Amino acid sequence: MHFNFHFTAVQVLWTLTFAALLVLLVVLLGRDRIRRFPWFTTGIVLVTLRLLVNRLLHDRLPPITMGEVAISLALISALVSIIILVEMARHAFRRASARAWIAGTLALLLIAALVVWKWGPWPNLRVLAFDTLIAKLQFMQFVSVKLGLLTDVLSICLGVLVVAAGRRYGAGWRSHVQRIMIGLSTASLAQLAAQGIWQTIARHTIPHSQTEYDRVIGIQEKLLNTNSAVYLLVVIWWIVCLWIDEPGATGDRTIAEIAPASSATEVGEA
Repeated sequence: MHFNFHFTAVQVLWTLTFAALLVLLVVLLGRDRIRRFPWFTTGIVLVTLRLLVNRLLHDRLPPITMGEVAISLALISALVSIIILVEMARHAFRRASARAWIAGTLALLLIAALVVWKWGPWPNLRVLAFDTLIAKLQFMQFVSVKLGLLTDVLSICLGVLVVAAGRRYGAGWRSHVQRIMIGLSTASLAQLAAQGIWQTIARHTIPHSQTEYDRVIGIQEKLLNTNSAVYLLVVIWWIVCLWIDEPGATGDRTIAEIAPASSATEVGEA
């Protein structure tokens, strides 16, 4: 007996990623991580919503309407991603001085701004027009792409900074903050690598036949699938790490539970 499973790599990755995101949300809720990382949880909800919307509404809505929904969600997700980095930085460097905060923030923003400025084309501001819906959507898409690039660069830089100096300020290797940042920076690194490789290929490749064109498109699909696979591994990493308590959390809870019991015993004996 032979079983034929007509599933593409994209469908398999989408299904596994969507399921993993749902499990991650259950972990965040069940292990009471939402209270500590509300914006990170919001970001995961938005990623899950975008996956679901793109799958359910693709080819079922008019192109303009679908563009409005997809671009609006992408822009909101980019803004939330920046807030997530602020949330992670506040947890990781809560013991840092105000001077260190200002210096670190300016350094990261300078690096990210330079990368965003040099990476990718910029529109001619003199000919920008917002008189049509398509023009507005194109500008919104441009802003979301640049914000996404800014977030990716900041995630990588902040991840390196947290790993290098987080232990000094209370975010050691086994802390949830550092492990979340490792996942964020890994996903961002994969995203930038895929974009960079594809831009290099597209810039230096001119297909002269349908076969060459199909080969180039095949490379793009492989890059997208690789990027999706990396994000799936990151989500699984988050599930495992956020399920496990941080060092000292169990001990602190045990002490808190024992203390009232001891006090009650002492009162009873008195």
